[in-house]
Amino acid sequence: MGTGMNSRRLAVLCLTVWDGERRAVQPRIESLIYRSSLAANDRHLAVMLVNGVLRRMQDLDGIIASYSSFPLARMKSLTLMALRVGVYQLLFLDRVPDSAAVNETVQVLKKEHQPRWLINFVNGVLRSVAGNRAVLSQAAREDTVLNHPEWLVSRWRAAFGPERARAICRRNNREPPLTLRVNTLRAEAAGLAAMLRMKGYAVRPGTYAPQALVVESFSGPVAELPGYAEGLFHVQDEAAQLVPLLLAPFDRQAGNLDACAGLGGKTCQLAQLIGEQAELAAVEPNRHRFRLLEENIRRLRLTERVRLFQGRLEDFAATGPPPFHRIVVDTPCSGTGVIGRHPDIRWNRQPADLPVLQQQQLNLLRRAASLLLPGGILVYATCSLEEEENQQVVESFIRDNPGFAATDCGDAVPAPARKLVDAAGYFRSTPADGLDGFFAARLVRRH
Repeated sequence: MGTGMNSRRLAVLCLTVWDGERRAVQPRIESLIYRSSLAANDRHLAVMLVNGVLRRMQDLDGIIASYSSFPLARMKSLTLMALRVGVYQLLFLDRVPDSAAVNETVQVLKKEHQPRWLINFVNGVLRSVAGNRAVLSQAAREDTVLNHPEWLVSRWRAAFGPERARAICRRNNREPPLTLRVNTLRAEAAGLAAMLRMKGYAVRPGTYAPQALVVESFSGPVAELPGYAEGLFHVQDEAAQLVPLLLAPFDRQAGNLDACAGLGGKTCQLAQLIGEQAELAAVEPNRHRFRLLEENIRRLRLTERVRLFQGRLEDFAATGPPPFHRIVVDTPCSGTGVIGRHPDIRWNRQPADLPVLQQQQLNLLRRAASLLLPGGILVYATCSLEEEENQQVVESFIRDNPGFAATDCGDAVPAPARKLVDAAGYFRSTPADGLDGFFAARLVRRH
């Protein structure tokens, strides 16, 4: 990280690296932006620019192409990313003056030692866009461009119909709301909401999940919210909050397992739900995610309630744990239901990924099911909208394991969420519902 590093330059460099890799952008955000010496607000702006460009890439490219004498396909990645960052500021960030959007973006190319002709070219394109900002901004915000690859849009049209597919895309193109889950061991929803309102935040109760609070129009680092350091809440979308509730009824003396713990949202929620005497184990193979899982459990003051295992589920099973009464398996997946939060997913994923993921998911489900007691409940979940990862996995598993049966998720979710349960009894939410896209099936082991 050289001298002259600022929000725009970090955003352009992060996007350029992502473009060369076409893998998850979050590790690059963490290594380039979060670990920089910039102030918190400047880091937040850099992340906002990266995610904004990824959400609106087709919009931005169409505008750039109409003002450029040079084809986009022949531009260097650094040049195109600088143009995208500049145009995004001009059209979607109302608080950024035109002069700052243009001049600061041009400075990025100067700091990167680009030739003068190219710097002048980018400057000219951005100034032309700035001169037509009002008209272009209004057209872009009408959401006529879906900003998703055609293969994905076609799948969603076939699965949900054209109107709902369009609604999913439009929702994905907007920054999602900040949703909190109250740590009921340390706070109550009404009390936390009142505290946040006293500090000037607009807060409303969630629509579907009983411990959800939505912070309206929040902009800034989450760690700066009152109550964060004290462990009063965890950031978690309402759809994700509903998944652990499908394990009800909870036995206060039973053993519970989060087989794919990730950052610990569902682990921490289960620790709140099952009571002090019940056992809870959480398994996570990825070292970086495991470290964040540990941090979240400590922050929410749940260390004494959870037994952590860093490794694969099969490695955990090899330790000979006693069978569990309740298991949640939120498997790694394509993530097409959380594109609004991770906008790079739409450009990273390919159709060929789905059968590979399906096999991995079946293997995880089978391994987790082998750890369930007769009469126990297993919840299989993904944050995917794709049938290959959802109903097809569950039905394939039940065909091969007749001792398991799917039960109606509507019997376990709160009343407002029953509209999210389909005729087959599966829980399904999409961004068009105002939530992340999740699928969940509630399986009972009969014998």
